[in-house]
Amino acid sequence: MSSIFTKEQNRLVYRYDAEKLWIEPWGKNSFRVRSTKNAEMPLGLGGKPEDWALLPPEPSPAEIKIEENSASIRNGKIEIRISKYGQITVYNQKGEKLLEEYARHRRDMKARTCSALEIEAREFRPIIGGDYELFMRFESLSPEEKIYGLGQYQQPYLNLKGIDLELAHRNSQASVPFALSSLGYGFLWNNPAVGRVTFGKNISTWEARSTKALDYWVTAGDSPSEIEEAYAGATGTVPMMPDYAMGFWQCKLRYQTQEELLEIARGYKQRGLPLSVIVADFFHWPLQGEWKFDPTYWPNPDAMIKELKEMGIELMVSIWPTVDRRSENFQEMIQKGLLIRTERGFRIGMDFQGNTIHYDATNPEARDYVWAKAKQNYYDKGVKIFWLDEAEPEYSVYDFDNYRYFLGPNVRIGNIYPVMYAKTFFDGMTAAGQKNILNLLRCAWAGSQRYGALVWSGDIHSSFESLRNQMAAGLNMAIAGIPWWTTDIGGFHGGDVKDPHFHELLIRWFEYGCFCPVMRLHGYREPDKPQFGVTGGATCVSGADNEVWSFTDEVYEICKKYLFLREKLKPYITEIMRAAHEKGSPVIRPLFYDFPEDTAAWETEDQFMFGPKYLVSPVYRDGERERKLYLPAGEKWTNAWTGETTEGGKTITVAAPIDQIPVFTKDGTKF
Repeated sequence: MSSIFTKEQNRLVYRYDAEKLWIEPWGKNSFRVRSTKNAEMPLGLGGKPEDWALLPPEPSPAEIKIEENSASIRNGKIEIRISKYGQITVYNQKGEKLLEEYARHRRDMKARTCSALEIEAREFRPIIGGDYELFMRFESLSPEEKIYGLGQYQQPYLNLKGIDLELAHRNSQASVPFALSSLGYGFLWNNPAVGRVTFGKNISTWEARSTKALDYWVTAGDSPSEIEEAYAGATGTVPMMPDYAMGFWQCKLRYQTQEELLEIARGYKQRGLPLSVIVADFFHWPLQGEWKFDPTYWPNPDAMIKELKEMGIELMVSIWPTVDRRSENFQEMIQKGLLIRTERGFRIGMDFQGNTIHYDATNPEARDYVWAKAKQNYYDKGVKIFWLDEAEPEYSVYDFDNYRYFLGPNVRIGNIYPVMYAKTFFDGMTAAGQKNILNLLRCAWAGSQRYGALVWSGDIHSSFESLRNQMAAGLNMAIAGIPWWTTDIGGFHGGDVKDPHFHELLIRWFEYGCFCPVMRLHGYREPDKPQFGVTGGATCVSGADNEVWSFTDEVYEICKKYLFLREKLKPYITEIMRAAHEKGSPVIRPLFYDFPEDTAAWETEDQFMFGPKYLVSPVYRDGERERKLYLPAGEKWTNAWTGETTEGGKTITVAAPIDQIPVFTKDGTKF
């Protein structure tokens, strides 16, 4: 009788009935696990393997042992053992269990898992006439386990144990399915299908609504940084952030004319305020799908860009993936198959300011087409940074099963869209000779970082509750491998420019933004400004003024203080951006990342490290003028405002006047 286990070069193969399962080294201390019930492992374009988020690995010889009733494969600090019934268990180099599949069936009457439940760990549930719905189940090995990462969700919890998450993108939600566990492993669900994950007290379950294969990557490490760096090695790191991007970015909804934008830029320079980037936001174009300036309101973009560059300011231009049926490019794009398709009904993805459908970023020809338009109308004029908005892509109705892409149904591959959107511009800019590429996107998936994606947290509400949620969102995005992240300072929806409560929120958010990877002021402020024009993009309204001088003298003076603090921090920011580029180190990170031996650091969810030096404790309650915070053990901490030093390993209360965000340093540095 032939064995159910075989060794194929550096890969352990298990076969039972229709299932084929591969386990192979994929980088240092890491494995990739794949399984399918199709005839072969799925292939992508050109007959190449579907590697999704993963890059080709460095060679890493494995130690494979095959016995009569089991097999094992070891790669450095990680080992996988598989029983004759197919159950997988993952161990570290100490022999401690990290992961164990949850299986309950009668196959082995002597095993602990023998059960009448008949539950498979890897359940391929057939979709009649199609692929499979997939469920992957793991035992919950410890009730004390903590799980971080998974991307950006609008909720306040940093530790995701006990949390249920949709594996799908929406405006302000970005699914980046990498998890870091306090048990000492990292896990990437390498599957771009729409699905769910639940980190239950008894079972963790990963689901894909439609797929051809199970595909995940797992690594073991002795510290969070070792795990994070292994993940960055497997999926890529960000480019080096350009120097200008480390400063302050000015933005609002929306500058209606070329002259209005220039007046704002001149206003910063006349006041002696630092400004790195200013934004021409959405509907500076005639119609969606016409990637160019509307000549009625932006008559001489070449002169505008030239003047901005003379002031040392980069212009960022908004791009939307939506194509209006009335636009000059729609007929050509639909003829060439460059647009997303709908399975039912009329082909409309969004109905905001027109009936539109998105370009298909999974189609290489569509990527080339959109970049060619952007290059001609923006890049060749001197625009070197783009705001790639609507990157989920956003739909008026999130019926995920109603959209089909070049690479397949949305429910099977849709989460890859923001990666391919970023790749559209990254590849074009690289071919044009640009280095250190950075573009702003509203969404990401695993691997987006290697295409220069700076992600922001979407159209969030202007409230202290929302500010609190962004702390969890940003830190979990960082752990999920997306080190370039930012928010709309002040929130997007709401915020009356004359409301004292909003002024306090804006100040506290501005202070927090100073210690984010990118510091960017944006928002749809109230009340609306009078509409300027009635044609083209002018049919979209504009919000109230949103510059640092648009509120009160107090707001202005405090914002001014943090603008110059950000400039003072730029040499340090350069250092931590280099670490992100070279090793994948998060720019902002939870306290446990730098202090993994301190159990209290794992419990602290409303503070973070800005690189290895600064401990930041944002104020996120209206009217609060002091803050309770934790200083990790093993360090002597210096209050960056007062110079007072305190031994770590304890919780203290510090003053937090309206113009101060509590910040402590490890090396005695003061502001």
